[in-house]
Amino acid sequence: MSAELLALIAGLALLDSLNPATMVAVALILLTAQRRPALTAAAVVVGAALTVATVGAVLFLSAGAVAGAVDGVLIGLRVVAFGAAGTALVIAGVRRLRDRPRRPLELPPWFSPATALPFGVMVTAADLPNAFPYFIAIERMLAADTDVATGLLVIAVYAVIYCVPCLVLLGVGLVSRDRTRSWLQTVTRRFTEGVVRRSVLAAVLLMVTGVVVASIPFVLMAIA
Repeated sequence: MSAELLALIAGLALLDSLNPATMVAVALILLTAQRRPALTAAAVVVGAALTVATVGAVLFLSAGAVAGAVDGVLIGLRVVAFGAAGTALVIAGVRRLRDRPRRPLELPPWFSPATALPFGVMVTAADLPNAFPYFIAIERMLAADTDVATGLLVIAVYAVIYCVPCLVLLGVGLVSRDRTRSWLQTVTRRFTEGVVRRSVLAAVLLMVTGVVVASIPFVLMAIA
């Protein structure tokens, strides 16, 4: 595997790590968990990492096995990656066509370190269809004929990079609890209070961008 490809995948992993779903979950746990918030948040991060690594390994191994017999597997992955990104942008645009109250985030009473790991798995799995950098990284490895051992190692490292912001958030929370709690309250308030105002301009821009992104694989096939 070339250094350029490794750098590309590392960049995609860093981009993917900015996904707010897991970070908001960790912040919410640090703020509101009644029992062992640090351990509970860590379990969510472990669940997220296991999901990214496991799903990535399954996709890489299954697509790699089929790629030798069926033409168009790489093109299919590219369509899925850009299609998921485009669909997410269009949906976000449609939602901006009306005022939408933000929903407060609360943990259920049964939430604990034991249930946090499967919760991290479910949150991450539900958000994977929107993780287009993830699919692009796997597609690039397949296109480069990456061997199985290297591919699985890269996917494992990708999973660790994906969790870096959550790990940093968790570490800061352990070192400076009071200050971190105050900062997290300010950040989460931005996403859980008030109303997202209707914006036709934002809606149109998001939907147009979504259509453009989803059409990229087809444009590339037409040019080729």
